[in-house]
Amino acid sequence: MELFFLGTGAGMPSKQRNTSSLILNLSAENKGYWMFDCGEATQHQLLRTSIKPRKINKIFITHLHGDHIFGLPGFLGSRSFLGGDDELVIYGPTGIKEWIMSSLRLTKTHLTYPLKIEEINEGLLFEDEQFKVSTLELQHVIECFGFRIEQKPLPGKLLVEKAVEAGVPKGPLLKKLKDGLDVELDDGRIIYSKDVTGAPQKGFSLAILGDTKYCSAAVELATGADILVHEATFDNETGNLAKEYGHSTIGDAARTAKEANVNALIANHISARFMQADIENLQKQGSTIFPNVHIAEDFSHFEWKDEQLRKK
Repeated sequence: MELFFLGTGAGMPSKQRNTSSLILNLSAENKGYWMFDCGEATQHQLLRTSIKPRKINKIFITHLHGDHIFGLPGFLGSRSFLGGDDELVIYGPTGIKEWIMSSLRLTKTHLTYPLKIEEINEGLLFEDEQFKVSTLELQHVIECFGFRIEQKPLPGKLLVEKAVEAGVPKGPLLKKLKDGLDVELDDGRIIYSKDVTGAPQKGFSLAILGDTKYCSAAVELATGADILVHEATFDNETGNLAKEYGHSTIGDAARTAKEANVNALIANHISARFMQADIENLQKQGSTIFPNVHIAEDFSHFEWKDEQLRKK
């Protein structure tokens, strides 16, 4: 699993940071690419990566503020021009369908692929054989959601030597056992997958939040997660502004991470008032509360591997 940050700014684009968007790369899990928010010029940011718009098959919108959605109409049209023909599903708050369909209708934008738009409520968003995604409403100035993505337990590692000793020949039967399927040998014996595989392995979990003040819903979504992506629009000295505008300080984000007992915190949605020289101070303010803090920049690339978060 990988995370690509396309836009990490707050409110409007700046020379340092574009507006909000990030990509969850689940191609290794055969789930493609999932986008979270699509601020203005997101497709321009994509041009500077190897990610193809047609490979993005789900978009999750946290709320309807422009810095989180103004890139959607352009992206949807370009996905057609660039050969996208697989279904795209968009999840978002009440009003997202009207806004998208009106934009496409008024601009006479024709899509070459099926578009499905689901307006969401709190609770389980969807579940399949590999993943479960749930959502809760946060505390912002308009309806705004956070998302929790959980990978279900993975099959245990195949104990190859044990399988071979049991008479399983090298080849397709070993793969079936690895995938959790029992197999029958030529002599009629049944080899059970559970007998030649280790214990199931823990899947990863992460919480990706929209704009929010510190709130219990954010802690609940993130509880026990491996990674928390949390906005940090302000530093601790400008906490009065954070409360006024329904945002968080880096201290609020770190407090949420600590109370939720996550493995790592990635802070984004940074105000343009903070220059590159200020980032070290944000890092220090956060790490005094929660040690494993990363401040995302545009094009930051993180990988979750061997239960560790690594910046690539």
